[in-house]
Amino acid sequence: MWQCPKCNRIFEKQDQSHYCGKPQSIDEYIAQQDAAVQPRLREIRAILRAALPEAEERMSWSMPTYWKGRNIIHFAASKKHLGLYPGGEATGQFAEELKEYDVSKGTIRLPYSRELPAALIEKIARWCLEAYGK
Repeated sequence: MWQCPKCNRIFEKQDQSHYCGKPQSIDEYIAQQDAAVQPRLREIRAILRAALPEAEERMSWSMPTYWKGRNIIHFAASKKHLGLYPGGEATGQFAEELKEYDVSKGTIRLPYSRELPAALIEKIARWCLEAYGK
């Protein structure tokens, strides 16, 4: 048994990976992720910031989110991929361009083993802003 010194939760495995409470900012969220994943999270954040300069950064559903009147797009770290969550309409709209990726309704899984498709992420983010932003 192992107890996390930060949140005091008890786990079966020593140094088990977990969240110590909900992060209050995107910076906090990134800092809580594995060191190997942090550069990729900073990269997608930079892409989304450039594409959505008028959107507010915030945490929603425990994920980094871009918001303008409502949630526009989210991203999150997973064990083997970076998840981008533009919603079902967006994944349908960009289905042809996303055929190389694992996509399910509203979710795009971007494997850590590949470069981020920056131009496509930017295009999707701008489409989401136009479709969902107020």
